[in-house]
Amino acid sequence: MVDAANFDVTAKGGALAAAAAGRFDALPVYKPEIECASREEIRAVQLAKLKETVAYAYERVPYYREKMDEMGVAPADIQTLDDVCRLPFTDKAVLRDTFPFGLFAVPMNEIRELHSSSGTTGKPVVVGYTEDDMDMWSECIARLVQMAGVVPGDVAQMAFGYGMFTGGFGLHYGLQRLGCAMIPAGSGNTERHIQMIEDYGTTVLVATPSYAMHICEVGEAMGYDWGASPLRVGLFGGEPCPPGLKAEIERRMHIVCTDNYGLTEVMGPGVSGECLAERFQQHIAEDHFLWEVVDPVTGEPVGEGEVGELVLTPLGKQGIPVLRYRTHDLTAVHTEPCACGRTLARMDKVRSRSDDMLIIRGTNVFPSQIEDVLTGIEEVTPHYHIIVRTKGGMDELVVETELRPEAFSDSFESMDALRARIVEKLKSTLLVAPTVRLVEPGGIERAVGKAKHVDDQRVK
Repeated sequence: MVDAANFDVTAKGGALAAAAAGRFDALPVYKPEIECASREEIRAVQLAKLKETVAYAYERVPYYREKMDEMGVAPADIQTLDDVCRLPFTDKAVLRDTFPFGLFAVPMNEIRELHSSSGTTGKPVVVGYTEDDMDMWSECIARLVQMAGVVPGDVAQMAFGYGMFTGGFGLHYGLQRLGCAMIPAGSGNTERHIQMIEDYGTTVLVATPSYAMHICEVGEAMGYDWGASPLRVGLFGGEPCPPGLKAEIERRMHIVCTDNYGLTEVMGPGVSGECLAERFQQHIAEDHFLWEVVDPVTGEPVGEGEVGELVLTPLGKQGIPVLRYRTHDLTAVHTEPCACGRTLARMDKVRSRSDDMLIIRGTNVFPSQIEDVLTGIEEVTPHYHIIVRTKGGMDELVVETELRPEAFSDSFESMDALRARIVEKLKSTLLVAPTVRLVEPGGIERAVGKAKHVDDQRVK
């Protein structure tokens, strides 16, 4: 039983103990004047910044000036937050078509840092940050890591790659802003990561959830005692983290884990983060991002709390202002106050995208549905692989799932019975019968960066 009146948030598990005890008042808030403001105050800040952002983009970015002129809308027409619907959408194609600097609003001598997407499916998306943009970015990160129970003086170990990817540098700057010591270990060399945790007294691990799980497994194989390690907080990003995987990492590594959300096109990580009061939603930095949720087909707004596509307008971004960016991420947003004391709107964690849907024999299938089913089966690990291919002129869905060591058996009958049970559970959810392959323990390759779960082999 947690003693709600006496705990140390900096002790191993202290933040999670505080959350379990309902002691959210004891967890610090980085910027209470905005994170705990009234809805009216938040909306007033958003409207003032929206007007400035639209005027700035119209004046400095020819693309937006031309689009707004075509639509017959001028900056002066933006008088309420609802007027954002009069502005043009922006999508990834726009940023690629204007590669590299076509949407920049300032000359290069005012840019202090460049980042980009991988560009694996075409030209990369390039974004630039002014000094003020960097300041805003680091503040957004400082807020979200404090929501997760990180405190000044923590020692944070970076297991993201650096390079052009926004995740590594974004978390690095924000953690330093909060007052943490950074270990820029980078990705890979898992045994070295574990040794660093022990040698340097690492208290915070920054990683993708799939790589954190891999670190956990390697440490267990080495005989490392995670319960006795100094590590107490995991900051996850770069890919979705299903509840089952998070719970397993927390149980096996004896830490508290939270997710954060962001994307390169609007800033990078820092758009929203998970507090310890609400483990399935993330607070949006509303003073820096105006959110909308729209029907992914029509682009029309949906009601509060309804699922749709998240659209973001960064407020006050100087290097590359972006209006109404269509993320393709599916979520719902809620504005009632949170038990943690914050009044910033909360978005449901993104588990699927409007553009990652697989159409299998006329049926819509999301990878997150498969993940949820597998998470509920105790005999398999969180590691899986989805293959879609054409066989005999028809689509075939193949799901490879890895067995836990204690579930592996030499008995063909028991393995076949387990496989049939998994097929039935997936079929009842997906309405499509998949082919299931049981993979021996450790048989699915571990990812150092983002885990790639889907291999669509069909001819486009």
